[in-house]
Amino acid sequence: MSQVKQIAKVVSQERLMTDVYSMWIDTAEIATQVKPGQFISVYTKDGAKLLPRPISICEVDKEAGTLRIVYRVVGAGTEEFAGYAAGYDISIMGPLGNGFPEIAPEKRAFLIGGGIGIPPMLELAKQLTCNKQMILGYRDQLFLNHEFEPYGDVFIATEDGSAGTKGNVLDAIREQGLKADVILACGPTPMLRAIKAYAMEQGMECYLSLEERMACGVGACLACICQSKDVDSHSHVHNKRICKDGPVFRAEEVEL
Repeated sequence: MSQVKQIAKVVSQERLMTDVYSMWIDTAEIATQVKPGQFISVYTKDGAKLLPRPISICEVDKEAGTLRIVYRVVGAGTEEFAGYAAGYDISIMGPLGNGFPEIAPEKRAFLIGGGIGIPPMLELAKQLTCNKQMILGYRDQLFLNHEFEPYGDVFIATEDGSAGTKGNVLDAIREQGLKADVILACGPTPMLRAIKAYAMEQGMECYLSLEERMACGVGACLACICQSKDVDSHSHVHNKRICKDGPVFRAEEVEL
């Protein structure tokens, strides 16, 4: 699989909630190669900002040659992207990272997303053929939840109790008495730490997509390392590069 850097075109953009935007991008070279869980690097037009912004791929339409990113505005770079409209040029590189593994059709899977870790789970929900239950965790405002419904049962957890279970994704799993063989999850580190502990306690296979600030996106700069059990062949220490070795890891591979 080759990485492509190119000037692509924005097909459409809409605001899903206060600070979360959805953008479709016309890029057949990248879209036809994407696996669920991978990401693209998006470059700003500001020459003073050399490093791109890594944004997970939410959905792909391989026939149309388009991909979708759903991202939160957190700084000047993503604020710039939020101003892009249909027809705008957008500089991107991808697909990057290793993505989620395929799961055997006879297994039952939990697909767990928290906050801005929810978008990459949508393409995974579309592609997995096994029985799956989606557990989505929010602070308060919901987004994308209805888009998961064609692919299996969807369970919601909100910190403020405004929808679904009051609490976190594990509270929702326990409240609903849900059972599965494997977990695939993406979200903030505290959530992933709790999911890893739960998976170990239950003896479940578990894959985690780590949400960390990345810089180069190709494993050269070592800005996005995480603690690992094994020695990294590049840095020769107990680290893994999230952008290159991940962002998806087996839970037992990484220390959270």
